[in-house]
Amino acid sequence: MNKIKIEDLFKFRFPENIRFSPKGTYLAYQAASVDEKGNKYVRDIFLLKNGKVLQMTSGGNSSLVDWDDDETMIITRHVEGDKSGKTHLFKLSVNGGEALPWTDLAFGVRTVKRVGDSYILTGSIDANDPDGYLDDEATLKKKAEVKSREADYEVLDELPYWMNGAGFVNKKRTALFMMTKDKKGAFKVKRLTAPMFSVGSMEVSGDKVYFSGGELITKRNLYNDLYCYSVTEDKLTGLYTRNDISFQGIIPFEDKLYVEATDMKEFGVNETPRIYEYTGKNSLKECFKPEVSLNNSVAGDCTLGGGKSRVMDGSTWYTLATVEDHNAIYAFDSALNRTTVWEGEGELPFFDVSGAKIAYCLLEWNKLPEVCYGEVRKADKARNISHLNDSVLRGKYVAKPERIDYESCGLKLHGWVLAPEGFEDKKTKFPAVLDIHGGPRSVYSTHYFHEMQVWVARGYAVFYTNIKGSDGRGDEFADIRDDYGGTDYQNLMDFTDAVLKKYPNIDKKRVCETGGSYGGFMTNWIITHTDRFVAAASQRSISNWVSMSLISDIGPFFGPDQCGADGPIAPADIEKLWNHSPLKYAENVKTPTLFIHSDQDYRCPLPEGMQMMQALIMKDVDTKMVLFHGENHELSRSGKPLHRVRRLTEISEWFDKYCKPKK
Repeated sequence: MNKIKIEDLFKFRFPENIRFSPKGTYLAYQAASVDEKGNKYVRDIFLLKNGKVLQMTSGGNSSLVDWDDDETMIITRHVEGDKSGKTHLFKLSVNGGEALPWTDLAFGVRTVKRVGDSYILTGSIDANDPDGYLDDEATLKKKAEVKSREADYEVLDELPYWMNGAGFVNKKRTALFMMTKDKKGAFKVKRLTAPMFSVGSMEVSGDKVYFSGGELITKRNLYNDLYCYSVTEDKLTGLYTRNDISFQGIIPFEDKLYVEATDMKEFGVNETPRIYEYTGKNSLKECFKPEVSLNNSVAGDCTLGGGKSRVMDGSTWYTLATVEDHNAIYAFDSALNRTTVWEGEGELPFFDVSGAKIAYCLLEWNKLPEVCYGEVRKADKARNISHLNDSVLRGKYVAKPERIDYESCGLKLHGWVLAPEGFEDKKTKFPAVLDIHGGPRSVYSTHYFHEMQVWVARGYAVFYTNIKGSDGRGDEFADIRDDYGGTDYQNLMDFTDAVLKKYPNIDKKRVCETGGSYGGFMTNWIITHTDRFVAAASQRSISNWVSMSLISDIGPFFGPDQCGADGPIAPADIEKLWNHSPLKYAENVKTPTLFIHSDQDYRCPLPEGMQMMQALIMKDVDTKMVLFHGENHELSRSGKPLHRVRRLTEISEWFDKYCKPKK
C-alpha cells in the first residue's frame, strides 16, 4: 500500500460551522481548503437541499455567520488586502445567485443573531474609543492613518495585554450591540454594554438576550456576572451580580433559566462547571454536577474552524460531552433528565439539531472529517453527506489503534499503539515514538491523527495514552494541582514499560518522545528526569512556571493554580512554582532535544522554549530550536499550511537522525 506523507495535509478539506436553517428545511456548512501557493486556507459554503449537497460559493473565501430566515444565509467574505477593520456581511439565498452585499460594520463581528426585526451582535471594540464604530468614512480614514503612524509601539497597562491568537488586546473588549433599520431602511447600530465591559457567553431566547461578562479594570477577574437584555423593552437587567462565580454557559428553557458555572473552590480553574437554576435576583440553586466535561476535549490535528458544541432546540438542550476517551452528545429536558443521543469512538467536534434532524462532523480511525446527517433518534446511523476527503487516504496504509491496558500509581489506565507495516515481523526491531497530549485536561481518542500516521509511515510504532490529569473521567482524575511531574510522569514511564513489554520488537534504544503545550512541559520534565529516550521534541512548552506565570496570557491565574501556589510573586509561591519547573533540573539533561516554538505564542511564550534550549547548549547537549514567525499556540492544528508541514518535517527528521543514522 502507499504511504501517508506529511504533504498530504495540502489535500485535506475541513468541514466547519454546521447550521440548520430556522425551520430545519436546509442544512448549511462551510469547508476550508488549503491554498498551498498562498500558504493559507480558503473557505466555501455548501448547502443540503432536497437531499443533495450543492456548493454555494466558489473562490470568494466565504464563511457562514448564521441564517437570516429559512431561505437566506448571512455570510462574510474575506477581502484580500483589506485593512479597514470592517466586517463585510452579505446575504446568500438558498435558491442560488450571487451573494448580495448587506451591510458593512466598522468592527470585528463575532456573532449575529436575529431577534424579530432586529439583530443582536457581539464584536470587538477599543475601550479607549468605544463609539468608534459610529465614525464616518473620513473619520475612520484619519484614525487609520494615526494607527499606522503608531504601529511601532504598544501601550500596555492591564492584564491580559495579549491573548494567544488575538495578539495585543490591551483595552480591547467584546461588546454587545443591537442593529435595527431606520425608516429609510438604513441600519442603525447601538452598543449595549459599557466601554470597559467584556461579554462572555451569550444566548438568545425569544426577545431576551442572556449574557455573562463584567468590567475588566487593570486585571482580569476570574468571576463574572449574568445579565438579560429585553429587545422589545430596550432594557438591560443584572440578574446575578455578586461576582463570586464564573458563568461559562447559558441554558434558556422557556420556563427556566439554567447556567453552567463554577466557583473554582474545589478543583481550581480547571473545575467542571456545575449546572445551576437562576431562581431570582442574585440567586442560584445548584441542580446538577456533571460527572464528565460537557464539551469536546479530544485532541487532534485534522479539524480547523469548529462549530456548535451545544444547541437549544425547542424544549431540549443538547451538548457535547467527553466520556473517558471519546465524545458523546447528551440531551437534557427542562428538568435536567439526561439521555444519550450519540456516543462512539473517535472525535465528534461539533453538531447541530433541528427537530427530529441532526447533523455532525465525525472523524474515525481511518477517516478524515466529514459531515453526517440523519435522525436524532438514530444519530449513530447518520449517513455521510459530504465527501470532502474520500480520496486523501484511498490506497494508503492507515494504522488501526491497538488498545493496551496497564496500571500505574493505583490507577487503571489504557493507551494505544499504532503499528507500522511489517510490524508482525518479530525478527525486525522498530523505532518508536511516545506522543503526549496537551491540556493537561484533554484526551487522546482513536480517530485519525495525521502526525502519528506520518511517523507510522516512516517505520515508527507510535504509542499514546491518557494519564492522570486528562479529561473524560471527572474532576478528581483530572486534578494534578501541585503534582505536575509526579503521578503524571510515573504514568507515562509505566505506560512506556507496558508497551515495551507487550511489543518486544520495539527497539528500547530507539524510542523517541514528543508533546506540545502540557505535553511540551512533560517533554521538558522527562528529559530532566530520565535519559531513557534517544531523542525528544519539545513543542510550545513550559520550562519555568515562574516566568510563565508572569508573561503568559493565562499565567497569573493558571500557573499558581496548577502548581498549588496562591500567586506568582510571594517568595513561598515562587519556590513552589520553581519546584515544578523543568528548568530547575536542566543540569540532568542528556537527551538530544529539538524545540519547536512560535513567536506569537502568548499561551506558552517563546522564552519558555528559549530558556530550556539555552540550558541544553550550555550543557553541550545536542539541541536546536525551530522558531516560526507569525504563528501562535495553534501551529500544529491551524497554523499556515507550509508552516505545519515544516514543523512535522523538522520533528520527523530529528527522530530519524537518532533512530536511522546514515551509514
